Amino acid sequence: MYEDYQSCIDASLACASACHHCASSCTLEDDVTMMADCIRLDMECAAICTATATLLSLGSEKSKELCWICADLCMECAEECEKHQMDHCRQCAAACRECAAQCRIIAAA
Repeated sequence: MYEDYQSCIDASLACASACHHCASSCTLEDDVTMMADCIRLDMECAAICTATATLLSLGSEKSKELCWICADLCMECAEECEKHQMDHCRQCAAACRECAAQCRIIAAA
């Protein structure tokens, strides 16, 4: 089972890392208040991606359900990040979209 989920686990961990980096980088922007939604979604997305990777690694029966939630939150985070022009936001959005795609594959199986 674990091997079947490896692509999703990798995408989830990469997304969590990108989200952490984005949130941290957003705090250094000139107008942090403008970045508040981005920072919040980055932190939420990182949390759900980490949880998803963990449950997939454990072979949890709840993995598919969590993958649906993870995909939804990743897409919400990607859409927010795409509103901003910074490299860290663009990289985060790409990682979120990849994670969402991988999660949907697992959830639909």
